[in-house]
Amino acid sequence: MRLATASVLLFAALGAATSASAASYGGELQGFEYPYPRQAHALESQGQALSMAYMDVRPPGQGNGRTAVLMHGKNFCGPTWEDTIEVLVGAGWRVIAPDQIGFCGSSKPRGYQFSFAQLAANTRSLLEALGVERPVLIGHSMGGMLATRYALQYPDAVARLVLVNPIGLEDWQAEGVPYATIDALAEGERRTTAGAIKAYQQKFYYDGKWAPRYDRWVDMLAGMYAGPDAEIVAWNQAQTSEMVFTQPVVHEFPFLRVPTVLMIGGKDRTAPGANRAAPELAARLGDYPLLGRRAAEAIPQARLVAFPALGHSPQVEAPDTFHPALLEVLAEP
Repeated sequence: MRLATASVLLFAALGAATSASAASYGGELQGFEYPYPRQAHALESQGQALSMAYMDVRPPGQGNGRTAVLMHGKNFCGPTWEDTIEVLVGAGWRVIAPDQIGFCGSSKPRGYQFSFAQLAANTRSLLEALGVERPVLIGHSMGGMLATRYALQYPDAVARLVLVNPIGLEDWQAEGVPYATIDALAEGERRTTAGAIKAYQQKFYYDGKWAPRYDRWVDMLAGMYAGPDAEIVAWNQAQTSEMVFTQPVVHEFPFLRVPTVLMIGGKDRTAPGANRAAPELAARLGDYPLLGRRAAEAIPQARLVAFPALGHSPQVEAPDTFHPALLEVLAEP
């Protein structure tokens, strides 16, 4: 889930380091090397001609005839799925990993109304163009909210739903977290640095720990804020932060009709907007062991796979633990 999952206002509140990223990338991640060839899907949306970046990686030979679509988090990009793509392709899967509009290698539109329904429609356009009919959706962090909306919106076009530490397992606004305007969120986004990104992820994603291999993903995000298109990057991130906060999917879990597996790292404490909440409220938000159990109970015939020792990004933190479990889930009839 790259830097996309929570308001950068929190970064300042944490007193994070302000060291700049050594990298500088364009607003569509120009200059960043994708692990597989990056392609572009052209679409018309809200009166604008847009480009949606994606990777489409096929196994050698015929493979198993199945397709997985990987949906990134708000603080992440398609390339963050690098290890997962390799594992799935090695197991015979075709893998499609898009960057959503407003994120990473895709267009950064001004005056765009961001919604999960719109992002789902954009993704549907991509998959139809690629001839993909009933993929397995694997959504991480914000991508879990998007995958859920996609499955609610297009239930006959999804074979299975796998939610990896999805955010939105609780309704922060209903819990009492104050609203922040897009303008206020944008001010926080403009102060984003590599040090702030790292501090946030270390605290909330990795239970206070850090490994040097995480630095690539910090630099990927920070490079866009340090590049020539920093203003529109910050503005889109503010818009999508507001989207995440105001468009919960948790209340619609009982309406899912797609086989669903939740894969939950128990050390995760991600809760967008918690920095705006009263201390006693903030302390109880983002309790993923509890939230994972509640979600599994709310979604019809859902199953929970728990990783008690892992955090928000189990596929990045412990790929040797996460990927065998994922393959086992996908092998189920």
